[in-house]
Amino acid sequence: MKLPIYIVDAFTNTQFKGNSAAVVLLDTWLDDGVMQSIAIENNLSETAFISIKGHNAYDIRWFSPITEIDFCGHATLAASFVLFEYYQVTGEIQFSTDKVGDLFISRQPTGFIEMKFPNQEPEPVLDIPSELLAGLSKKPIEVLKNRQAYFAIFETEEDVTSLQYESEALKSLAPLDVVVTATGDKYDFVSRYFWPANGGDEDPVTGSIHSGLTPYWSKKLNKTELKAYQASFRGGELFCSIVGEQVLVSGQAVVYLTGTIDI
Repeated sequence: MKLPIYIVDAFTNTQFKGNSAAVVLLDTWLDDGVMQSIAIENNLSETAFISIKGHNAYDIRWFSPITEIDFCGHATLAASFVLFEYYQVTGEIQFSTDKVGDLFISRQPTGFIEMKFPNQEPEPVLDIPSELLAGLSKKPIEVLKNRQAYFAIFETEEDVTSLQYESEALKSLAPLDVVVTATGDKYDFVSRYFWPANGGDEDPVTGSIHSGLTPYWSKKLNKTELKAYQASFRGGELFCSIVGEQVLVSGQAVVYLTGTIDI
């Protein structure tokens, strides 16, 4: 069996920036163990597997090199880019997921890909885990959490970019990951994302966490449209907005590699 595979840099228009994801198109689902093995072999933040359901409708699943992931934004953007760019899909794409419902994706006239995500606004944490504080080199001014991660809030962009982390301490917070964030100098807000229990030490750009960051900063900054930057080594730009009960996250993508997998 030969499976088409694409490697895409998401949330950037420049190769070797943003966050890389592999996209594998399937006629029928493979065994979970095989999909996990493919993700391990790819050794990227995520491998997205998509299977067609109907016109512009697909099932999607995401695997890190460690485990299946409930929700991944950058690999969703990458999968959408592949469908728009290589399969002549037009109009709105619907991705069905097990954990976060249906995701609706469209390509804007500017070329940006816009993803409609559920609003996953975090809530304040009163009893801050000691492992979280031990895992970060600076103490946050506020801590919140949602179903995905702890949100450690800092005063300045410098606090975020200079912060050091201890993976083993943060790993003990599983199944939750950790995002650190502050208002930005050139952007409305910046962030970094650590997920040693689920994928790796630091994720280059994490689309899904912006379903929580956007409502948080929207209220803090009294803005419904925000420009964000994930300040990893590779870095990535995200354009975020609140529309009703949904969070819209937009970005660009560029293909790095196309090929096939022999199974």
